[in-house]
Amino acid sequence: MPPMNEPKPTIDPAIFKHYDLVEEATRLDRIDSRLEFVRSQRIIQPHLPPPPSVILDIGGAAGIYSFWLAGLGHTVHLIDAMPRHIEQASERNRTAAHKLASIALGDARALTHAVNSADVLLLMGPLYHLQQRTDRIAALREARRVLRPGGLLFAAAISRFASVLDGLFSGHLDIPEFQKIVERDLKDGCHLNPSNNPAFFTTAYFHQPEELAQEITDAGLTVQEVQGVEGPAWLLRNHDHHWSDPQRAERLLAAADRLGREPSLLGASAHLLAVAQRHP
Repeated sequence: MPPMNEPKPTIDPAIFKHYDLVEEATRLDRIDSRLEFVRSQRIIQPHLPPPPSVILDIGGAAGIYSFWLAGLGHTVHLIDAMPRHIEQASERNRTAAHKLASIALGDARALTHAVNSADVLLLMGPLYHLQQRTDRIAALREARRVLRPGGLLFAAAISRFASVLDGLFSGHLDIPEFQKIVERDLKDGCHLNPSNNPAFFTTAYFHQPEELAQEITDAGLTVQEVQGVEGPAWLLRNHDHHWSDPQRAERLLAAADRLGREPSLLGASAHLLAVAQRHP
């Protein structure tokens, strides 16, 4: 447990406002986000230890990954900083066939879980809502602290180039406000949305692929791989066409599997996913 006299971490109020406006609980159920979810599952699942294992889903929103992992037979604890997400996850847990072991408010930088208490830890959101490198390292060190020796970390980030690529394909680059956001993204990775327009996301940090790996290493973990989750396929504007036919969907996933492992194309994904391990 963190020292009692340690100041409580703060979160940008804009992030709370954003998640009050958007429905994160169902985002990955949408057809235009299905590639992100399925590819993340395909990256994570082959690395998982046999069930039951203890998994902490830190910053797991309303628990879409948590409930998936519980369904695989794991003991899953969900922690998120947004009260709305905790309420949504708790409501789902009441009727879930495979229940979560616990659901609680918390911050990735100051976990209440004991040292060496988890086999697996997911950070599928916190790293891209922490703009300061010191905060991201703090979250990663907390992950290392609670992981058992040999435990696995799955850490997601947003690509440095996500906004400019999305702007090109969506037309947002025609909007002066969005142009300024993109300029800052490309300059130093700090994504700021002064108007709180939900279409332009919220306060975030966008990583270079090698930067994500370096931060994990600097926190004392060993990086096994960094993949681009979607590859360039996230820029498709006809997702329903690809997911409506199982064979076509599998071809899409096979292409994303291959391109997601291609080092020269990592930054073309909207999301990056690192797999790391705590060694003794």
